[in-house]
Amino acid sequence: MTPTKSTETHCPYCSLQCGMRLESTRKGVRELSVAVWPEFPTNAGGLCRKGWTAPALLRHRERLTSPLVRDRATGELTAVSWDEALERVAAGLVKIQQRHGRDSVGVFGGGGLTNEKAYALGKFARVALRTSAIDYNGRWCMSSAATAGQRAFGLDRGLPFPLADIEDASVVVLVGSNLAETAPPAARHLEALRANGGRLVVIDPRATATAVRADMHIQPVPGTDLALANGVLHAIVSAGQVDQDYVDARTSGFDQVAALVAGYWPERVERITGVSAREIVGLAQLLAQADSVIILTARGAEQHASGTDTVLAWINVALALGQPGRPHAGYGCITGQGNGQGGREHGQKADQLPGYRKIDDPAARAHVAQVWGIEPDDLPGPGKSAYEMLDAMGTDDGVRALLVFGSNIVVSAPNASHIGERLDALDLLVVADFVMSETAARADVVLPVTQWAEETGTMTNLEGRVILRRQALTPPDGVRSDLEVISGLAQRLGVPTGFDTEPEVVFDELRRASAGGPADYSGIDYGRITRELGVFWPCPDTGNEAAHPGTPRLFLDRFATPDGRARFHPVDHVGAAEQPSPDYPFYLTTGRVLAQYQSGAQTRRVRELDAAAPGPFVELHPMVADLLGVVDGEQVRVATRRGQMVAPAKISTRIRRDTVFLPFHWVGANLLTNDALDPSSRMPEFKACAASLERVGGAV
Repeated sequence: MTPTKSTETHCPYCSLQCGMRLESTRKGVRELSVAVWPEFPTNAGGLCRKGWTAPALLRHRERLTSPLVRDRATGELTAVSWDEALERVAAGLVKIQQRHGRDSVGVFGGGGLTNEKAYALGKFARVALRTSAIDYNGRWCMSSAATAGQRAFGLDRGLPFPLADIEDASVVVLVGSNLAETAPPAARHLEALRANGGRLVVIDPRATATAVRADMHIQPVPGTDLALANGVLHAIVSAGQVDQDYVDARTSGFDQVAALVAGYWPERVERITGVSAREIVGLAQLLAQADSVIILTARGAEQHASGTDTVLAWINVALALGQPGRPHAGYGCITGQGNGQGGREHGQKADQLPGYRKIDDPAARAHVAQVWGIEPDDLPGPGKSAYEMLDAMGTDDGVRALLVFGSNIVVSAPNASHIGERLDALDLLVVADFVMSETAARADVVLPVTQWAEETGTMTNLEGRVILRRQALTPPDGVRSDLEVISGLAQRLGVPTGFDTEPEVVFDELRRASAGGPADYSGIDYGRITRELGVFWPCPDTGNEAAHPGTPRLFLDRFATPDGRARFHPVDHVGAAEQPSPDYPFYLTTGRVLAQYQSGAQTRRVRELDAAAPGPFVELHPMVADLLGVVDGEQVRVATRRGQMVAPAKISTRIRRDTVFLPFHWVGANLLTNDALDPSSRMPEFKACAASLERVGGAV
């Protein structure tokens, strides 16, 4: 038998980036299997079913292996050579920019792209296309927490400490996170927390798989997490339990926040949130009496038109208790996508340059321009955020051509039917993907690209740990990497150099571009990542043999603000942008299920995962089901002001009576969601809108 080859690499899905071994023989990919890699610290060998089944996609029967171009006469996608496909794309981009200006061409990236791809994509947009129109789907995932982290601490890193710190906290509060289903291997830390005598609090309108493990589960009305945080802080202040020494020494702005939360007495907050005053005071006392507290937010709290302020409200609680910058304590954000952290650090976001630099900062522009060999004035300025760019597609002041890498916009965008119409209004849509996603099916040109196990590249997980995905097998004939696609287009656009196709070469350039920035990777290289099982940023290049150790824990001595102090921010509750009404009497919220991931373009094609979660459902309370005359499994129509869909009812006492839940992995859920945007982060309000229900066959 041919000897087995073993490659240490990482799962292609969530932000844990669990370590795994891929074992294969020379006979082909069908012998490829997953084995544990117990030495990698984030998951210590643990994997969820998505990780175990990840190789199923590598030679899937729906795998794309040839570029496709839409025939202008028949409207059908037909196979062509790579040269023909890239020539058509480049010619179309040139023509559109000549007619409508440089910003008429847009680039849309993804939070699952490697650091090298995200970096190359941002460089391609600004150097080859010279457009400001670039953003990515992480705008819909991490932007509110990122904005809040920047404002409060001067720096955004999802977790400013290793994930394992959870185990040694006294209390952990999860706000809008269903960790047990969205990142199952991380749940071991929650179990260890409780085994060590710690307490777990889950704040969620649903009694999720995570909430049922908690010592305290609080079920607020969707969109009221900010008011709840202010109510908790009111109780802490009223009881004289603020860590005043910490507040005086390490923060600023507390007095303004204390004055504001004076108006959030528990009985008022009960009326807003539906959480009893007793529970509010009880949570405040639990936190105030704990030695160490970790507060973690996730999409349930952040995907709102007031998401940034909601995160700031919970940071205020953490600061008042003196937690950030202490061991096994502080505030953190549970990043969602595989490279949700690194994806927002190196230039595919509308307002950023590599190293988490701001694109309108003259010093940042000068540094990056020098690395790229251009003049600072040649760099475009900030562009529109993700939804705003998509919303204006095909209009006089919007993009007329869009290049999409690593995103399935048709399923994942809010108010998705509207975004579908805007995609159809484009003069040119180009999608790079490895299967025919719903977005690729609308494209003028589809470019087949490599998958995770067919390429090498770095990712940055939710801890800020830079890790290395290693190539385990050769991609199929006819498939190219995203770096090769970017390089090929750059050459055809008249930029023959500066876009290397070797990931390690690109990473070395990224290191130089990030040097001195907030997310400094200059002291990290592939060899060091391999030896140390990942390196935490910031990790500057010291220029001598004594290498910087990396930074597992941030803010131990000072925060990343000019004066080293964290900032309190007074924030008021405003609630969901769209409230229930007689015509739309319920709150609709969305989220994930265990067996699926993101838009489902990958996981819906894995037989085992599809069998476990074959389609969407509408979760509703038994009292609502009785009102509608609906039994479990019966078809229900959910409607909002933007659209409607039909799915089977899943009747459960684990959800509030005023709330219904839809998973978003299938076409449908985001036809309904609200595109109201957070004024700071430009995050759409995925997690709360007004909805109506009826039994299919007639209203009841």
